[in-house]
Amino acid sequence: MKKIWKIKSPSPHAPTLSESSGLSLLEAQLLIHRGIHDPRDVGSFLLPRLADLMDPYLLKDMRASIDLIISTMQTHDPITIYGDYDADGLTATALLYDFLSSLDVPVHTYIPNRLTEGYGLHAQALQRIARFGPGLIVTVDCGVSNNQEIAFAASLGLRVAVTDHHQVGESFTPLCPVVNPHRPDCSFPFKHLTGVGIAFFLAVALRAELRERGWFTTRPEPDLKRYLDLVALGTVADMAPLLDQNRLLVKTGLDRLRTTQWPGIAAIAELAGLSLDSLTAQDLAFRIAPRFNASGRLGDAEAALAALTTRDPRDAKRVALQLDRMNSERQHLERAVLDQIEAMLTAEVEFASQRTLVVTGPGWHRGILGIVASKLLEKYRRPVLVLGVENGTAVGSGRSIAGFNLYQALRRLEPILDRFGGHQHAAGLALKVSNLERFRQEFESLAREELSEHDLVHTLEVDAEVSLKKMNIETIRRLTLLSPFGSGNPEPLLYAGPCDVVESKIVGERHLRMKVRQNGEVFETIGFGLAEHYSAPRGPINFIFTPEIDRWQGQEKPRLRVIDLEPAGGEPSKLQRQPASL
Repeated sequence: MKKIWKIKSPSPHAPTLSESSGLSLLEAQLLIHRGIHDPRDVGSFLLPRLADLMDPYLLKDMRASIDLIISTMQTHDPITIYGDYDADGLTATALLYDFLSSLDVPVHTYIPNRLTEGYGLHAQALQRIARFGPGLIVTVDCGVSNNQEIAFAASLGLRVAVTDHHQVGESFTPLCPVVNPHRPDCSFPFKHLTGVGIAFFLAVALRAELRERGWFTTRPEPDLKRYLDLVALGTVADMAPLLDQNRLLVKTGLDRLRTTQWPGIAAIAELAGLSLDSLTAQDLAFRIAPRFNASGRLGDAEAALAALTTRDPRDAKRVALQLDRMNSERQHLERAVLDQIEAMLTAEVEFASQRTLVVTGPGWHRGILGIVASKLLEKYRRPVLVLGVENGTAVGSGRSIAGFNLYQALRRLEPILDRFGGHQHAAGLALKVSNLERFRQEFESLAREELSEHDLVHTLEVDAEVSLKKMNIETIRRLTLLSPFGSGNPEPLLYAGPCDVVESKIVGERHLRMKVRQNGEVFETIGFGLAEHYSAPRGPINFIFTPEIDRWQGQEKPRLRVIDLEPAGGEPSKLQRQPASL
């Protein structure tokens, strides 16, 4: 699919920001594109400090939740952390389990089975938890839409405190303390915390209250910094925007990973061929988180939770191997479903004219449908729903593009859905097969109201046009100060051209390695997955790239990771210049 390159024109404010902050013009331009205009904000962005964490009590119902936890501690009743089966929910569960255990609290965990129970609180699970006695359930990464189950828990003598970050429905009427920044009555300024982020703020508030009450005069006070690597893993895995509080938590968490106390994370990193000393947010997102997600996707997430909570390195290695095998099985299942869908689309003559993609099939493993939807979204650039059909019901996941709020769309179609939930860009849903055709038509109609054909074109937002001679080691090293990169803070995308191709070859079957020359300077490049489209470039090219440092046997040299390219000659056909950022 053709990509359009939108190059942002230099901001007129970049020179001022550069001079006042000691930044290069390119660095200033990149910061402006990421919303940093004031020189006073540069330091907090580049070097965030834990001292800049917001007050957890700005979160609505945080005080009530802490009081509920402390009253349960005083009566020595059990506390159950009820989580979710993805990496965000699992890291949140592990964090609170370990923290409360360090306080000598009788604490249990419960992670529902994705295939037999599904997401959120369930009556049968509550009945099992009630056998521990009249205790407290603290949800993490779930619960905000479970009023019926919360009322049932109360009937069993259980109290509940909800911590969640999913969207709040219009009929939201809390039956218990609910900590969720999306509450309309919540004054917490940052709305994009993940489940594990909220769990960390809960731990901060609880420790502060216990300290105020003299709890630690006779017992050691836990160091909450040891949980920052868990927070980083869960936050990155959930694709949360890496800005503001999330940026602070992930950047400090990546530093903490170098000396992680969690042998399960270390074992997974080793299996993935990664060094803890140089882990990036991308490593967490694409190499480590999928392995922790694997067991939950296939059904039972207990193996992943065990890997996150064990302190025994031998157990950690054993469970890590189990998760690695599960991840391989997940990849096999995912590929099989993708192949089926691609065959279906090939036979679908009307697909090219549609602005949505809703695909269904029998026997599709429910745990991998979200990943399949993400891959289809990346390829076809339109809202995608992938639904497996089971016993007359279609159940699955969706992903969406900018400009189309998936959660709001499903809310408008709520009368023909059995259930739904999620975010602007990702959601889960279920509906009767008998309603599928009507749903397809109305979902497509909503997309046509909000999306133009232009919205369906894959666009690369390019930060600047550069001369390659400026891409030296020192420049690239300074650009890494903008990391961690991810949602909300993408890697710098730069444009160069025209450049002569000195050498070109295919590596690893799918990747394109080139040497390019501009004004006498020669650079090595790698284009992952570009071999199929650009097997042997001839003549000069224009290309979009991200600069990086290639480290090998103690040596460092610049490398350009090519994202897209085209033959040079005249004005680049893919290029569109945007107005300057203000």
